[in-house]
Amino acid sequence: MRKIPNYNLYGESARPPWYDAFNFEWIVERSAPNDWHIDAHRHDALLQFLYIRGGGGEVLIENSMIEIAPPCVIMLPAQTVHGFNFAPGVDGLVVTVAQRSIEALASVAAPGLIAVLQRAGVFRVSAQSVKESAFMPILELLEKEFRATDRGHMAAGMSLLVALFVQVARMCESASAPSVASTERRAQQIKRFRQLVAAHFREHRPVEFYAHKLGVTVTQLGRVCREELSSSPLAMINEHLVREAQRDLVYSTMSVKQIAHGLGFADIAYFSRYFRKQTGVTPTQFQAQAHKALAIQ
Repeated sequence: MRKIPNYNLYGESARPPWYDAFNFEWIVERSAPNDWHIDAHRHDALLQFLYIRGGGGEVLIENSMIEIAPPCVIMLPAQTVHGFNFAPGVDGLVVTVAQRSIEALASVAAPGLIAVLQRAGVFRVSAQSVKESAFMPILELLEKEFRATDRGHMAAGMSLLVALFVQVARMCESASAPSVASTERRAQQIKRFRQLVAAHFREHRPVEFYAHKLGVTVTQLGRVCREELSSSPLAMINEHLVREAQRDLVYSTMSVKQIAHGLGFADIAYFSRYFRKQTGVTPTQFQAQAHKALAIQ
């Protein structure tokens, strides 16, 4: 079984989620000593946010390699497998924060942000929107608080992070980022739905099961998912199941049959048909393509 490295920060052993409130650093600080390459890894409890304003490269998110075209922001929620190939001298920064801590603050101050904090992706932003917003001033204050030793600097930094992500959500609206105007109730429903899917996806439960657990009708759950995430409940369930299958196909040494059984499929042929319907390729084809693209021997 291939194991995906789990780090606190890249190259450092994982720490308990309460160890650090947040971290601020320029990408060059950690990437230059690693020849601008960061192998695939994940953080169990940490959210990472990157702002790239110059240079470029590519980022691996789960099983997709995505071009980095500045200016852009990159969101990497906890447990997202990711890696980087930066262009030498890339100009950008990375902020790392405990996912649970920032979500707790957001649930009080701006509940709609929770959906933003849970969505991985690369989002283009315009230079004009960066210039006209409070985005850069907040980043400057955030770096100052991180490097300070004044009393309460971590608390001030966490408050600034909430303000920062509000700015990010505003700038990314054109890239279909979730709106910060979501109600607290809807944000909590989406969060709970994701948790239920993560707990039961191997059981292949229907949408009715999740709606019942949430205390809503199937129609209500569908409306919340479409309006908040531009997706249907069934699509979200399938997306989670396929993502887990892709992870196993890329990062484990299990056979396709073992992966199928581990994901709740009694019939490997049915698993192959399901996977092909969702992705356009068979599990074996996907595995071969992914290994070739990621240069995994």
